[in-house]
Amino acid sequence: MTTEKTGRRRLPRSVREREIVDAALRVFAQRGYHAAVVDEIADLAGISKPMVYLYLGSKENLFVACVRRSSQALVRAFREAADSGDAPELRLWRGLSAFFAFVAEDRDSWVMLHRQAPEQSEAITAELAQARESVMREVADLVRRGIDEGGADDRLGEVDVDFVAQALVGAADSLTDWMEQHPREAPDRVALRLMNMIWIGMRDVLGGEMWSPPE
Repeated sequence: MTTEKTGRRRLPRSVREREIVDAALRVFAQRGYHAAVVDEIADLAGISKPMVYLYLGSKENLFVACVRRSSQALVRAFREAADSGDAPELRLWRGLSAFFAFVAEDRDSWVMLHRQAPEQSEAITAELAQARESVMREVADLVRRGIDEGGADDRLGEVDVDFVAQALVGAADSLTDWMEQHPREAPDRVALRLMNMIWIGMRDVLGGEMWSPPE
C-alpha cells in the first residue's frame, strides 16, 4: 500500500510520527506556534494534512510532541555526558559541554524549548515548564552529588542545591544567546568559560569556605 499523497510505501506508525515531528520542529522553530500552519508541516513531511491530524490529533498536540522530544534529547545528552567523568568538576564540565553542543547542533529543538513564548495554551505552557524542570533535576542531582562527595553535606542542604541548580541553568540559558553573537566559540569552550566563572567559588563552598559581608 502507499500513502495517498506521495506514493511512498506505508511506514510503521512510530517512523511516520517521527517524520511528522521532524517536519513540525522545523516549521515551529522558524515561524513560531501561531504563525505555523499544518499544511506546510504536511508538505514537508510528504503526507496529506488529514494524515497529520490522524497521527497527532491537533496542532497543539503536534507542538507538545516537539517540545517533549526536544526536552528528552537534551536531558539524555546532558545525563550521558555528566555520567562519564569521575570528579564533580569533570561531570559538570562535560554536562555543560553537552548542553551547549546540543544548542549549537540542534538549533530548532533549542528554539522550541527556549524561545517559544509560553503564553499559549495550558497544555503547551505545562509541557514547556516540564521540559525546564527535567533539565533542572539533572543539574540539581549533579550538584547534590558534588556536595556529598565534597564532604559539605552537613553544611549545605536542599535549598543550597536548588539555588545552585537555578543559578547554573539560568546562566547556561542566557549564554545560548551569547553563543549566537559569537559563533566561532566552540561549545566546550563556552562550557569552560562558564566553569571558570562558577567552579572556583563552588569548590570553595564545598570545602566549607563561606564569604560574609563585614560587620
